[in-house]
Amino acid sequence: MELFIMIDACRRASARSITVVIPYFGYARADRKAQGREAITAKLAANLLTEAGSDRVIVCDMHSAQALGYFDIPVDHIYGQPVILDYLASKTISKDLVVVSPDVGGVVRARAFAKKLSDAPLAIVDKRRQGHNLSEVMHLIGDVKGKVAIMVDDMIDTAGTITSGAALLKQEGAEAVYACCTHAVLSMQ
Repeated sequence: MELFIMIDACRRASARSITVVIPYFGYARADRKAQGREAITAKLAANLLTEAGSDRVIVCDMHSAQALGYFDIPVDHIYGQPVILDYLASKTISKDLVVVSPDVGGVVRARAFAKKLSDAPLAIVDKRRQGHNLSEVMHLIGDVKGKVAIMVDDMIDTAGTITSGAALLKQEGAEAVYACCTHAVLSMQ
């Protein structure tokens, strides 16, 4: 609500243009109907930003790329990957590493990340969701034995996927596990 109040205040002060910077677009996961009588909240939030008077929006590592299409105004989508890569470069990490996607939906992100790390090999944690904010790790696709595993995701909410995935990677022989994300929501204790 505060964001809409600020946009309105800028409009009333005759701002020529208003660019809204939203590092974490919290409604991006609500980008489709999972069942009937459910709102598509990402679209609603995009509409509200436009109607409030925004001329442009900047978001960082949007959870769902399709939600970018919900805006009727220009959207700049920036990425946290360069910052994470700089951090990893400052660490003493073995050359023998593998980039791990914590789920099938993050494979494109993990593959892009792996390319930036000298085209490191890729592994995928296959999981099956048991409900909202709950996941169960099933098995690993790829080899992590004796390697440093770098798990990459856009957000960590309850940390269930990351912790279960890290446990699986250690069980499968990973030497060490790093977890990287742009948005640390950490909604559970």
